[in-house]
Parts: sequence; C-alpha cells; structure tokens
Amino acid sequence: MTDFPAATQRSRVRVPLRFGDGYSVDTELVTFHGLTDGQEHLAVVLGDPAPGTVPLVRLHSECLTGDVFGSARCDCGPQLREAVERIAERGGVLLYLRQEGRGIGLYNKLDAYALQDQGLDTYAANTALGLPEDDRDYTAAAQMLNALGIGELDLLSNNPDKAGQLRDLGIDVRDRVPTGVFTTAHNVRYLRAKVLQTQHTLPLAELTETIAG
Repeated sequence: MTDFPAATQRSRVRVPLRFGDGYSVDTELVTFHGLTDGQEHLAVVLGDPAPGTVPLVRLHSECLTGDVFGSARCDCGPQLREAVERIAERGGVLLYLRQEGRGIGLYNKLDAYALQDQGLDTYAANTALGLPEDDRDYTAAAQMLNALGIGELDLLSNNPDKAGQLRDLGIDVRDRVPTGVFTTAHNVRYLRAKVLQTQHTLPLAELTETIAG
C-alpha cells in the first residue's frame, strides 16, 4: 500500500444539477485541502446509501469536449450523465478529476485527435506525441475518498487500472460495476482501442461489428 499525506475537506456547498434531457438532482460539491497534485478536483456527493450498503463511486476524468460540448468522439459525456443518475439512486460520490485527455491536457488531446484522423488509435497518437498512453494517477482520488470517510466502495468503471490503483492506495474496491456502452459513428474505434489496449470491460464483438457495418 502506498503512503500519502491526508487531505481534508475545504468546503461543502449544495448545488442542484440539471442536464439537457431534463434530469435534475440535488448534490453537494466538496473541495479539499492538501491534494498531492495541487489540482482543483471536486467530489460530487449524490444520494444517501442505505444502512449496510457500500457507496457507488465513479472516478470521472474531466473531458471538456465530451462533458461540456457533447463531442461524439468519446463516450465521456454520456458516461457522466449515466453516472450521476446511477449514483444518486444508490448513494455515493462522483469524483470529478482534472485529468483532461488521460492526463495529457486539452491542447495535447486535440493534437492527438489530429493524429487519430490520420489513422492512429488513441494510445498510439499519444505515443507519437512523445506522451504517455495514460498519465493518470489516482493518489488524489484516494485522498478525497479518505477525507470523505469512504474506505470501501463499488467502483462504477470499465477501466481495471482505476480499481487496481485504488486498491494499491489502500481503498477497498469491493466490486467494479461497468458503465453502459455509448457508441457513435465517431467513437467506436476509440472504444475498441480501449478494450484491446487497456482491457476495458466493453463488448469487443459488438464494437467490431459496428466498425464492419
């Protein structure tokens, strides 16, 4: 288990959320002192777990193009919308992490998109730019969870690396719950690369058929 300094809650504020499809929910947004990477990550507290149940948690990496502008090149926006409702129903937390482009930043992500337009997959494009395939570190997420008093959780994610890193950081990930599959004509190759390169739990046969079709 990796040792890291403790973070503390800085502020909590109630914020009602409303999505474009009309779904709305009341939340608490939590900010923190002492996060190791110095970024302004947020915890979105949703619902209230029933006694004896563990919270449902998602680590959602910021995606300006998908979360805000509705880009069809990824599945981030639909995953965010789905996660908020599923967590609110059961009770838990969405950690909104400032890790644009798997940690490489917005401008580099858009440069990688340009290389993808030339035929590279999402991971090869990062490598061609001299950048890591995935530069995300979840130490700050573990700090946030500890500050919120969450030591055991079910993780809403298709990404085994998130669960592995949290476990290495001392968080008890009881189960990993897959998200839905949100395909478009523009993101299916991206999703397929996630399965082949980083073992995301997505239906490879379905994605392959979509490409072939």
